[in-house]
Amino acid sequence: MSITLSYRSADREKRLCRLAFSMLRGVNPVTGSVILQRVHSECDFFNAPERQLQIIMETKSPLFDREYRDKLLSAAENEAIYNDTHSIREYYFTDDDYPHLLRQCCDAPMMLYGIGECDFNNRHIVSIVGTRHATAYGIGFVNRLVEELADKVGNVVVVSGLAYGIDIAAHRAAMTAGLPTIGVVAHGLNTIYPSSHRNDAVKMVKSGGMLLSEYTHDAAIHKGNFLARNRIVAGIAECVIVVESASKGGALTTARIASEYSRDVFALPGRTSDLYSQGCNSLIARDVARLVTNADDVIDAMGWERQAVDGTQKSLFPELNADESLIVEYLRTHGDARLNNISVDTGITMPRLMPLMVNLEFKGVVVNFPGGSYRLS
Repeated sequence: MSITLSYRSADREKRLCRLAFSMLRGVNPVTGSVILQRVHSECDFFNAPERQLQIIMETKSPLFDREYRDKLLSAAENEAIYNDTHSIREYYFTDDDYPHLLRQCCDAPMMLYGIGECDFNNRHIVSIVGTRHATAYGIGFVNRLVEELADKVGNVVVVSGLAYGIDIAAHRAAMTAGLPTIGVVAHGLNTIYPSSHRNDAVKMVKSGGMLLSEYTHDAAIHKGNFLARNRIVAGIAECVIVVESASKGGALTTARIASEYSRDVFALPGRTSDLYSQGCNSLIARDVARLVTNADDVIDAMGWERQAVDGTQKSLFPELNADESLIVEYLRTHGDARLNNISVDTGITMPRLMPLMVNLEFKGVVVNFPGGSYRLS
């Protein structure tokens, strides 16, 4: 089933051959480049007789089997039709718009599929990852970090994996701050997992972000896909920030891969008694990650230029009444506190205090932690 120009344009032929070439089993940009150096083009690879490929490559391989190559061409035809129908873009590893940082990774995907419009190569890309069991502490940090990055740098894209916990918190924080965000998924773009994040995914695309995958639309979902996805999250970014992780977890795998790719890794420290700070504390202790407490830590370490400010002072908190201001000052001094402590020390009676705390939560000023304590967000 060699492709002939009699019924397809040259551009169409090239596209289908590149799609099919990206589907070759066990071939990555490094080995793919070796093949292309010898056969000159993807179309030459698919049009050449099996014996000719064996001679050119000086070896025998199942990749050269005529039937196997024909199946890939057929699959490429189906993929092209699906992508055209669903406005899915294709990013081939030799294209200029393929993420240039990811291209540096030896095990990068040959092809990426994307829904949405997002510039990979002219913005600072930050990957934020962490546990699916995020606490108020972790989510609050993500919100502050992303907001500060938007205010101080601006030219930032936030990447994560669209999973529960820290991942979805990072995507939502980016959209709130007006930053584009990319969700790297572990399946084809014919579905969204988890389905509860479908609305978030739609908003991400509509607000200048993207959904990105290395998998064709009909690829079955395997557990290993989620681990493989981590290398894209790590490789596409200038730095990876781990926000909460137990002693084992996917976020730690992403941090390890990022370190192997020579990416800067940051981790949010936490109390030694907190389960979901153990992984971050370990990364810091082993010098795998730098300690991060705010955006300035990241900006300074990365050497990013801060954008000019207009000279106006942004209010730290929304407008507060006298009692709310008293509570804020108390928490700023004490760090965190339970309701009874706040009531006793501020003199605000419990019946008055409880609705005040609810209002402060709705205003995004305080966070209610498990166990009944409160802390500034």
